[in-house]
Amino acid sequence: MTVFWDCDGLVHIELLKQGSTVNSDRYIETLRKLRARLTRVRPGKNVILHHDNARPHTSRQTQDAMKSLRFYETLPHPSYSPDLAPSDFYLLPKLKEHIKGTHFEDDDAVQGDVRRWFRGKPHEFFADGMRKLIWRWRACVDKEGDYVEK
Repeated sequence: MTVFWDCDGLVHIELLKQGSTVNSDRYIETLRKLRARLTRVRPGKNVILHHDNARPHTSRQTQDAMKSLRFYETLPHPSYSPDLAPSDFYLLPKLKEHIKGTHFEDDDAVQGDVRRWFRGKPHEFFADGMRKLIWRWRACVDKEGDYVEK
């Protein structure tokens, strides 16, 4: 799953078929879709993309594609810092909590449940995740770059 969200809610989600991997080509295609979606759902907004340092995100190919797409500003992400990635410390743990113990018939059932879960979240849920990001970045600076616990 690749998910993009902001304080107003879910922006774009892609759920890959089982066994698929995200490489630079796949991520660039995702960024193209994201750019088109942002134009529709967040017109005129100043967008800052925050993604981690996974190879598909940082490859020369991806960086060149982002320039040619005239993509938005990117927020730098420190290496080895899942504690500063809001999807890792906030969004996905809450989704895992929702799914825990559920048996799904097939991939379509999982995808449907995940999409419904995201759609059912109020604006405040996403805004809270962004507030926690701000708190974690401040805590990281205060700790001079050390890992930020809950």
